[in-house]
Amino acid sequence: MSELLNKIIPNIMSKLPEFFKAIQEFFIMLGVVGVISAFFGILFGVILTVTRKDDILENKTINFVLGKIIDLFRSIPFIILVFLIGPVTRLIVGTAIGVKGALIPLIVGTTPFFARQVESALAEIDRGLIEASQSMGNSPLEIIFRVYLKESVPGLIRATTITLISLIGFITMVGAIGGGGIGDFAIRWGYNNLQFDVTVVCVIILLVITSLIQGIGNYLIRKTTH
Repeated sequence: MSELLNKIIPNIMSKLPEFFKAIQEFFIMLGVVGVISAFFGILFGVILTVTRKDDILENKTINFVLGKIIDLFRSIPFIILVFLIGPVTRLIVGTAIGVKGALIPLIVGTTPFFARQVESALAEIDRGLIEASQSMGNSPLEIIFRVYLKESVPGLIRATTITLISLIGFITMVGAIGGGGIGDFAIRWGYNNLQFDVTVVCVIILLVITSLIQGIGNYLIRKTTH
Protein backbone atom coordinates (compact mmCIF):
# COMPACT_ATOMS: atom_id res chain seq x y z
CA MET A 1 0.00 0.00 0.00
CA SER A 2 2.80 2.37 0.89
CA GLU A 3 4.53 1.72 -2.42
CA LEU A 4 1.31 2.41 -4.33
CA LEU A 5 0.76 5.71 -2.50
CA ASN A 6 4.36 6.71 -3.16
CA LYS A 7 3.70 6.28 -6.87
CA ILE A 8 0.31 8.04 -6.91
CA ILE A 9 0.97 10.91 -4.46
CA PRO A 10 4.77 11.04 -4.01
CA ASN A 11 4.86 14.69 -2.91
CA ILE A 12 2.26 14.12 -0.20
CA MET A 13 4.04 11.02 1.09
CA SER A 14 7.34 12.90 1.34
CA LYS A 15 5.70 15.63 3.47
CA LEU A 16 3.38 13.60 5.71
CA PRO A 17 4.28 15.31 9.03
CA GLU A 18 3.74 18.77 7.53
CA PHE A 19 0.58 17.57 5.76
CA PHE A 20 -0.93 16.22 8.98
CA LYS A 21 0.02 19.44 10.76
CA ALA A 22 -1.84 21.41 8.06
CA ILE A 23 -4.94 19.28 8.59
CA GLN A 24 -4.68 19.78 12.36
CA GLU A 25 -4.39 23.57 11.90
CA PHE A 26 -7.43 23.51 9.63
CA PHE A 27 -9.60 21.80 12.25
CA ILE A 28 -8.29 24.08 15.01
CA MET A 29 -9.40 27.12 13.02
CA LEU A 30 -12.71 25.52 12.07
CA GLY A 31 -13.47 24.58 15.68
CA VAL A 32 -12.34 27.76 17.42
CA VAL A 33 -13.83 30.16 14.89
CA GLY A 34 -16.99 28.05 14.57
CA VAL A 35 -17.70 28.15 18.32
CA ILE A 36 -16.93 31.85 18.80
CA SER A 37 -18.81 32.89 15.66
CA ALA A 38 -21.78 30.75 16.68
CA PHE A 39 -21.99 32.47 20.07
CA PHE A 40 -21.77 36.03 18.75
CA GLY A 41 -23.76 35.24 15.60
CA ILE A 42 -26.70 33.92 17.61
CA LEU A 43 -26.42 36.83 20.05
CA PHE A 44 -26.44 39.46 17.30
CA GLY A 45 -29.09 37.60 15.29
CA VAL A 46 -31.40 37.50 18.30
CA ILE A 47 -30.82 41.19 19.03
CA LEU A 48 -31.59 42.10 15.41
CA THR A 49 -34.79 40.06 15.58
CA VAL A 50 -36.25 41.18 18.91
CA THR A 51 -35.41 44.89 18.40
CA ARG A 52 -37.11 45.17 15.00
CA LYS A 53 -40.39 47.05 14.57
CA ASP A 54 -43.33 45.62 16.58
CA ASP A 55 -41.23 42.89 18.20
CA ILE A 56 -40.84 42.09 21.90
CA LEU A 57 -37.95 44.51 22.55
CA GLU A 58 -38.46 47.03 19.75
CA ASN A 59 -35.57 49.49 19.61
CA LYS A 60 -35.03 51.22 16.29
CA THR A 61 -31.66 52.71 17.28
CA ILE A 62 -30.04 49.44 18.34
CA ASN A 63 -31.52 47.60 15.37
CA PHE A 64 -30.33 50.23 12.90
CA VAL A 65 -26.80 50.64 14.29
CA LEU A 66 -26.14 46.90 14.74
CA GLY A 67 -27.62 46.12 11.33
CA LYS A 68 -25.42 48.69 9.60
CA ILE A 69 -22.25 47.47 11.37
CA ILE A 70 -23.02 43.88 10.37
CA ASP A 71 -23.77 44.87 6.78
CA LEU A 72 -20.56 46.92 6.64
CA PHE A 73 -18.36 43.95 7.53
CA ARG A 74 -20.37 41.63 5.26
CA SER A 75 -19.81 43.94 2.31
CA ILE A 76 -16.00 43.87 2.59
CA PRO A 77 -14.42 41.05 0.54
CA PHE A 78 -12.78 38.66 2.99
CA ILE A 79 -9.29 38.82 1.51
CA ILE A 80 -9.36 42.64 1.87
CA LEU A 81 -10.78 42.35 5.39
CA VAL A 82 -7.76 40.26 6.43
CA PHE A 83 -5.37 43.08 5.48
CA LEU A 84 -7.70 45.81 6.76
CA ILE A 85 -7.80 44.50 10.32
CA GLY A 86 -4.18 43.34 10.29
CA PRO A 87 -3.08 46.00 12.83
CA VAL A 88 -5.92 45.00 15.16
CA THR A 89 -4.98 41.33 14.79
CA ARG A 90 -1.35 42.06 15.67
CA LEU A 91 -2.47 44.14 18.66
CA ILE A 92 -4.68 41.32 20.01
CA VAL A 93 -2.64 38.17 19.31
CA GLY A 94 0.78 39.60 18.51
CA THR A 95 0.95 38.41 14.89
CA ALA A 96 -1.00 38.59 11.64
CA ILE A 97 0.27 35.31 10.19
CA GLY A 98 -0.13 31.66 11.08
CA VAL A 99 -3.11 30.11 12.84
CA LYS A 100 -3.15 32.75 15.61
CA GLY A 101 -3.08 35.55 13.05
CA ALA A 102 -5.91 33.96 11.08
CA LEU A 103 -8.38 33.58 13.96
CA ILE A 104 -9.37 37.25 14.35
CA PRO A 105 -10.13 37.96 10.67
CA LEU A 106 -11.93 34.62 10.38
CA ILE A 107 -14.15 35.48 13.36
CA VAL A 108 -14.80 39.01 12.07
CA GLY A 109 -15.58 37.67 8.60
CA THR A 110 -17.83 34.82 9.73
CA THR A 111 -19.85 36.33 12.59
CA PRO A 112 -21.78 38.96 10.54
CA PHE A 113 -22.65 36.32 7.93
CA PHE A 114 -23.95 33.93 10.59
CA ALA A 115 -25.84 36.71 12.40
CA ARG A 116 -27.89 37.43 9.28
CA GLN A 117 -28.49 33.71 8.78
CA VAL A 118 -29.76 33.46 12.37
CA GLU A 119 -31.97 36.50 11.86
CA SER A 120 -33.52 34.87 8.79
CA ALA A 121 -34.13 31.62 10.70
CA LEU A 122 -35.81 33.44 13.59
CA ALA A 123 -37.94 35.50 11.21
CA GLU A 124 -39.68 32.30 10.12
CA ILE A 125 -41.27 31.83 13.56
CA ASP A 126 -45.06 32.17 13.54
CA ARG A 127 -46.03 35.49 15.13
CA GLY A 128 -48.98 33.73 16.71
CA LEU A 129 -46.63 31.70 18.92
CA ILE A 130 -44.93 34.85 20.13
CA GLU A 131 -48.22 36.62 20.84
CA ALA A 132 -49.54 33.57 22.68
CA SER A 133 -46.39 33.45 24.78
CA GLN A 134 -46.74 37.14 25.62
CA SER A 135 -50.38 36.68 26.62
CA MET A 136 -49.28 33.94 29.03
CA GLY A 137 -47.06 36.47 30.80
CA ASN A 138 -43.69 35.14 29.65
CA SER A 139 -40.80 37.59 29.89
CA PRO A 140 -38.82 38.62 26.78
CA LEU A 141 -35.95 36.35 27.87
CA GLU A 142 -38.32 33.40 28.23
CA ILE A 143 -39.80 34.10 24.79
CA ILE A 144 -36.32 34.23 23.25
CA PHE A 145 -35.34 30.82 24.63
CA ARG A 146 -38.70 29.01 24.66
CA VAL A 147 -40.11 30.30 21.39
CA TYR A 148 -37.54 31.92 19.13
CA LEU A 149 -34.57 29.60 19.70
CA LYS A 150 -36.50 26.41 20.50
CA GLU A 151 -38.89 26.64 17.54
CA SER A 152 -36.23 27.66 15.04
CA VAL A 153 -33.83 24.76 15.68
CA PRO A 154 -34.07 23.36 12.10
CA GLY A 155 -33.45 26.83 10.68
CA LEU A 156 -30.53 27.40 13.02
CA ILE A 157 -28.99 24.06 12.01
CA ARG A 158 -29.39 25.04 8.37
CA ALA A 159 -27.76 28.41 9.07
CA THR A 160 -24.90 26.72 10.93
CA THR A 161 -24.33 24.27 8.08
CA ILE A 162 -24.20 27.06 5.49
CA THR A 163 -21.88 29.12 7.69
CA LEU A 164 -19.46 26.24 8.35
CA ILE A 165 -19.20 25.52 4.63
CA SER A 166 -18.52 29.21 3.97
CA LEU A 167 -15.97 29.16 6.79
CA ILE A 168 -14.12 26.32 5.05
CA GLY A 169 -13.70 28.64 2.09
CA PHE A 170 -12.46 31.47 4.31
CA ILE A 171 -9.95 29.19 6.06
CA THR A 172 -8.63 27.98 2.72
CA MET A 173 -8.44 31.56 1.46
CA VAL A 174 -6.53 32.83 4.49
CA GLY A 175 -4.00 30.05 3.89
CA ALA A 176 -3.00 31.85 0.71
CA ILE A 177 -1.52 34.69 2.79
CA GLY A 178 0.27 32.58 5.38
CA GLY A 179 -2.65 31.67 7.60
CA GLY A 180 -1.70 28.01 7.86
CA GLY A 181 -3.91 24.98 7.31
CA ILE A 182 -4.76 23.03 4.18
CA GLY A 183 -5.00 26.15 2.03
CA ASP A 184 -1.49 27.25 2.96
CA PHE A 185 -0.13 23.75 2.30
CA ALA A 186 -1.85 23.57 -1.10
CA ILE A 187 -0.59 26.99 -2.17
CA ARG A 188 3.01 26.54 -1.01
CA TRP A 189 3.54 23.06 -2.39
CA GLY A 190 0.77 22.42 -4.88
CA TYR A 191 0.68 25.77 -6.66
CA ASN A 192 4.04 27.43 -6.07
CA ASN A 193 6.04 24.22 -6.60
CA LEU A 194 3.77 22.77 -9.32
CA GLN A 195 3.13 19.56 -7.35
CA PHE A 196 -0.20 18.56 -8.83
CA ASP A 197 -0.79 15.61 -6.52
CA VAL A 198 -0.66 17.94 -3.51
CA THR A 199 -3.37 20.15 -5.01
CA VAL A 200 -5.59 17.18 -5.86
CA VAL A 201 -5.33 15.60 -2.41
CA CYS A 202 -6.04 18.91 -0.66
CA VAL A 203 -9.08 19.49 -2.85
CA ILE A 204 -10.37 15.96 -2.16
CA ILE A 205 -9.99 16.44 1.60
CA LEU A 206 -11.86 19.75 1.49
CA LEU A 207 -14.63 18.16 -0.59
CA VAL A 208 -14.95 15.28 1.89
CA ILE A 209 -15.13 17.66 4.87
CA THR A 210 -17.70 19.84 3.12
CA SER A 211 -19.82 16.83 2.17
CA LEU A 212 -19.69 15.48 5.73
CA ILE A 213 -20.82 18.80 7.20
CA GLN A 214 -23.62 19.10 4.66
CA GLY A 215 -24.71 15.50 5.23
CA ILE A 216 -24.73 15.87 9.03
CA GLY A 217 -26.59 19.16 8.72
CA ASN A 218 -29.26 17.64 6.46
CA TYR A 219 -29.69 14.69 8.84
CA LEU A 220 -30.12 16.93 11.87
CA ILE A 221 -32.58 19.16 10.01
CA ARG A 222 -34.73 16.13 9.15
CA LYS A 223 -34.59 14.90 12.75
CA THR A 224 -35.58 18.25 14.28
CA THR A 225 -38.25 19.30 11.77
CA HIS A 226 -41.72 18.92 13.27
